[in-house]
Amino acid sequence: MYPDELRYTDKHVWARIEGDTVTLGLTDYAQEQMGDIIYADLPQAGAAVEVGEPFASAESAKAIEDVVSPVSGQVAAVNGELPDAPEKINQDPYGEGWLIKITLSNEGELASLLTAAQYEEYLGTLE
Repeated sequence: MYPDELRYTDKHVWARIEGDTVTLGLTDYAQEQMGDIIYADLPQAGAAVEVGEPFASAESAKAIEDVVSPVSGQVAAVNGELPDAPEKINQDPYGEGWLIKITLSNEGELASLLTAAQYEEYLGTLE
């Protein structure tokens, strides 16, 4: 259910690691819990992002949720389609629903990310 090539956090953020670039998005679990996402507030390209700190927020009819970064770095790219089509986060969370791409500043932070199997095991503890 959760792509094996990605890494995950207990804050329900996925990370696709490609060299020193890390693409971040909300997991399928997160978007399912939120319901229909109607707005995504994303940072500007060039903004600094710190591990453990919110870098974005997603709004649904149920709630506004902060999205917490699993890594530190600088925002290299922002998904420009989300302001007009935030539903892409619900429809394709691991593809067109990505949020931002970060140029990683501390590779050591990647060690704390969960594998798909570890994330699924963690989800089992929430039920």
